[in-house]
Amino acid sequence: MKTETTIEPVRRSVELRCGPADAFRLFTDEIDSWWPLATHSVGQSDAVSCHFEGRDGGRIYETHQDGTTHVWGTITAWEPSARVVFTWHPGRDATTAQEVELRFIGTKQGTRVELVHRGWEILGDLAEETRANYETGWVPVLDTYVERCSVSA
Repeated sequence: MKTETTIEPVRRSVELRCGPADAFRLFTDEIDSWWPLATHSVGQSDAVSCHFEGRDGGRIYETHQDGTTHVWGTITAWEPSARVVFTWHPGRDATTAQEVELRFIGTKQGTRVELVHRGWEILGDLAEETRANYETGWVPVLDTYVERCSVSA
């Protein structure tokens, strides 16, 4: 009998001093204003922008100086102000995608954003190493998001 190993999702949460609608809009519609492309993109120094196509089935992608684009993932659930779920495979084939889910939860002070990045098993032998990179990699990305929110608040 074959047993399948389940790899624990990466879980992160941040607190923002803006409401859920603004937090959602900032993460999706305004991702280009805060995402650290120089360190967290396919093209790094060649990447000039990144975008969400705000709808179910929309792409998440980056654009390079020469106009080429690289798809990071596809939106599978689009619930403005509450939740967004998307596949995630920057720099890799879509068949190796994980899933990222963000929930935007109103609090007395603003919004708690909860991120769950799951589905590592599809990467086989690279799963543990890739997960470890995202365990630490989401921290500076979300820190930049929180910083950008405090500027726009």
